[in-house]
Amino acid sequence: MAQLVAIYRSPSYSPMQHRVNDTAVLDATVTALETKGWDAVKTSEREVEQGRLPVAELYLNMCQGSLAAEQLMPLECDGAVVVNRPSSALNCHRHRLVKRLGESTLAFPRTLILASSAALPLEQLDALCPDHHDVWIKRGDVHAERPEDVVATPRERVAAALRAFTARGIPWVALQEHVPGPIVKFYGVTDGRFFRWYGSDAGCAGERPEVDESRLKALAFEAAAILGLEVFGGDVAFPEPDRPVLIDINDWPSFAPFREEAARAIADYITGRFAHRKHA
Repeated sequence: MAQLVAIYRSPSYSPMQHRVNDTAVLDATVTALETKGWDAVKTSEREVEQGRLPVAELYLNMCQGSLAAEQLMPLECDGAVVVNRPSSALNCHRHRLVKRLGESTLAFPRTLILASSAALPLEQLDALCPDHHDVWIKRGDVHAERPEDVVATPRERVAAALRAFTARGIPWVALQEHVPGPIVKFYGVTDGRFFRWYGSDAGCAGERPEVDESRLKALAFEAAAILGLEVFGGDVAFPEPDRPVLIDINDWPSFAPFREEAARAIADYITGRFAHRKHA
């Protein structure tokens, strides 16, 4: 019987309710793969960080920290099936994400990465807040671990907000321009077998904003391809109904509103990917 290892995300990267939901979607994916004949072993990001990783033919990777990703990189380099690949998880760290997307033609807000203790570049700051919009300040490495890791701040309070990041030991931040319009959340699997979205304000059960779904999907999958993501989710703003702008994207989200359906789709995708690898 083929063996897989499911690596669960560190609690520090799954704040509040996300911890339960992140665990639940990986549990559901493991269950779906077990019904296909896989024997599963479960471990944690902390175990991987300490160099303890069982041998397997398939790895389901929810790790987001740099140390665990570095431990997993040899597997990727050796051609093991790792979903998501550790390189793609690292690409989602904000300083890398901004660079990768900034080098592409993908619609993405103007974003400045700088040390939280650095002097503010006033001209660049002015460019980020036209029409007196707030500036978004986000931690510059991993995605938010707590609510204050992503804040909208008036221009005159940016310096004070940066000092708060410095005081919490966060060395790098991203300053990002505000994009007006409705926000939608999306979830996908790279081969297109699964894609769902809903309006952020109304929630999954609410009325969806009238936006161009085909352009939303194209943007989401293009961003995932740039970063190398196979299982992904994120946020898009629509300043105009036919003009999506990517706000954020991350590796292996919780898929909470669609968990069981998503887990089956992820398991089916992984089954196909593994079979292709075996017969390549």
